[in-house]
This record gives sequence, C-alpha cells and structure tokens, in this order.
Amino acid sequence: MTVAKAAHDSLPRLLTALFFGNTVMLALYVGVAGILIQSHLAEIDPANKVANVGLVAGVSAIFATVFNPIGGTLSDRTRSRFGRRNPWMIGGAVAALGAMALLGQADSVLFVLLAWCAGQSVMNLYQAALTAIVPDRVPENRRGTASAVVGLATNAGLILGSVVAAAFVTDIPLGYLIFGTAVVAGAIVVAVSTHDPRPGEYDTSVRRSGGLGRQLADFVSALGHHDFLWVFLGRATFMLGYFMIFLYTLFIFTDYIKLPAGLAPATAVALLTVTSVVTGAIAMIIGGPLSDRLDRRRAFVVVAGVVAALAMLIPLFAPTWPAMIVYGVIHGAAFGVYSAVDIAIVTLVLPSQGDAARDMGILNIANAGPQIAAPALASLVITAFGGYAALFVAGICISLVGALAVLPIRSIR
Repeated sequence: MTVAKAAHDSLPRLLTALFFGNTVMLALYVGVAGILIQSHLAEIDPANKVANVGLVAGVSAIFATVFNPIGGTLSDRTRSRFGRRNPWMIGGAVAALGAMALLGQADSVLFVLLAWCAGQSVMNLYQAALTAIVPDRVPENRRGTASAVVGLATNAGLILGSVVAAAFVTDIPLGYLIFGTAVVAGAIVVAVSTHDPRPGEYDTSVRRSGGLGRQLADFVSALGHHDFLWVFLGRATFMLGYFMIFLYTLFIFTDYIKLPAGLAPATAVALLTVTSVVTGAIAMIIGGPLSDRLDRRRAFVVVAGVVAALAMLIPLFAPTWPAMIVYGVIHGAAFGVYSAVDIAIVTLVLPSQGDAARDMGILNIANAGPQIAAPALASLVITAFGGYAALFVAGICISLVGALAVLPIRSIR
C-alpha cells in the first residue's frame, strides 16, 4: 500500500483527526474492557468474577485478533465513491455503538460475552481502517511524526478511558453508550475533515499477494531469523506479564489492596492509570533519545524490563494505596523506557526492509497474543495458587524472562 497520488490533506489537519480518532478508540478499549465490563460481571456473578473476566477477555481477544486483518483486507479491496477506509471506519463505529447498547442490556455472563465479542469484532473493523491511514496518506519522511501522534493518542486514551469509566460504574449502561458515541464522533471527524482517496487517486501497483498458505510461510520464514525471533519472544513474554496484572487491576483494588476510606476501586484504577501513563510518557521521551545517543539499546531494554518486573514486589509486600502509587510511578516509567527502546530495536532487526509491513504485523501478534492468554492464565494463578499475591509473583517471573530475552540478540548493542 502506498501513499495516495493526490494528497488533499494538510498534515496538521490529518494528524489532529488521527489523534482524536485513536484517542476515543483506546478510551473505549480501556474504559469498557478494563473497568465497566469487570464491574458488570462482578454485579452479575460476584462469586465467580475472576474466572468470568478471564473467560470474556480471552474469548473476545480472539475475535479482535481475527477481525483486525479481516477489516484491513476488506478496506484494502473496497472501491467506493466514499473512499475505501471511510465506509469501514464509520460502519464499524456505528456497529460498535450498537454493541455497546447490547452490553448495557446484558443480564448474564453469556450475554456479556456475546455482546463484547461483537463489540471487539466491529471495533477492529474501525481500527483496521483507521490505522491504514498513516501508510496511505502520510509521506515516508513524516511517518515518525505520525507515529508519535498515535503514541500520544494511546496515552490520552488510557487516561480518558479510565477516568470516564470510573465516573460511570454506578450507571454502567450509560457508560457503554458514552464510549460508543465517542467512537462514532471520532469516525465522523476523521471522515469529514480528511480526504479518503477515491478510485483513481491512489497507486494500485502494489498488491499483497498469496493466500493463507503463503502468509503462513512468510510468518515461519520471518521467525526463522535469529534476532527477530528473540525480539518476538521477548515482547510476547514481557507483554504477557504486563497484561496479567493490568487486566485484573480493578479486582486487585477490590479484593487485595487496602484503599483509604471513600476511595472507590474504579477511581483508584483511574488514578493509578493516570500516574503510570504520565510517568511513562516522560520516561519514553527521555529514554528513547538517550538510547540513540549511547547506542546501548539492549542495556536499556534489560534494565527497564527488570525494573518493571521488580516494581511488582512493592504491592506484593505492601498491599496499600500509597505503595500502589509508588508502584505506578516506577513501573510506568520503566514500561515507558522499555516500550520506546523496544520499538527502536524492532526496526533494526527486521528480516527484510522490503517486507517491513509484513514483519511489523507479525510482531503485532506479540502484543495481541498475550491479551488472549493473559486472562486465562491470570485466572488460573489467582484461583489455584493463593490469590493476587501469587499473581504478582507470576507477573514478576514472566516479565523477567521477557526482559532478559533480548540478551541473545547479536546485531545490536
């Protein structure tokens, strides 16, 4: 996929629209999956809330993983006078609003599961069309700026989603509708303020070829490269340790951490998220350029990953609200450095620059896969090995493995 032949968008306007569209998308993911659904399931079946959250999160993540490439393929092949991204972006957003309305009516675990699987499916149609806009319309020499804007939108969405969801835990159906409406607004803003190239306005000379067999062969071939494989394994393992804790933060505050009187668990999640995101963003801004200057990227990833893992010792030995704030600062900063430098390492170990998009897509599995496995694994640890203390121990061990996985990489220092 190449940049459109006719560039009708000014870059500032395009990036502003992308910031808004990505922010509301991440806000929905965090607010709905991280707080509202967990609160909803706890109301429906308090005794089995941990297992139910694991079930809903794990199954719905499978739908997200499947429908993202489906959405990308559908929008790639669309030839419409409305553009090829707009129909799927707006359609996915409107369908997501419908799924949120269904979630608000759910009165059983099965109903929540089905509604959120539908929500994940259509949200990934929206997401696939939205994320394709950068390679479609942003010149290659401005992709770094565009990536930074998307990264800032991710942080903004994390904060917005947790804060808004915390405000609506007493009226969960309305909270669902607010997030769904925001995504529709995001799709409309992107569609009306930017130009989605019509047939004849974009280069159709580059096509992805090959069916499932060819894609599987490409996947195996890429993972056959020594350094690329270790980056993949390191990211997948580290993210597994991260999501095992993150996806159960609400219940950690409900059942494990002693909160001050008057501080609701959902509000605590929002405050902790803001703390972690802000410190992570600051550390990212400092750590990324510093690793470039010192040319010691492996060392940055190892140190940051080890610090992030060891930060989990704080709530393990001090299950209090002040300790969680300290944990949020340290873990957020370490995770920010890890994320920034890990992205730099990824770009340096790609098996083939000519297949960069394919290989980056393969590495995205290291982000999506842990979200599928983490809920089930965390639920098993909590129920079988003594509660949330055991979950932190497991998170520490798995995160350490991920941090140290970059050591065998040969091509970078």
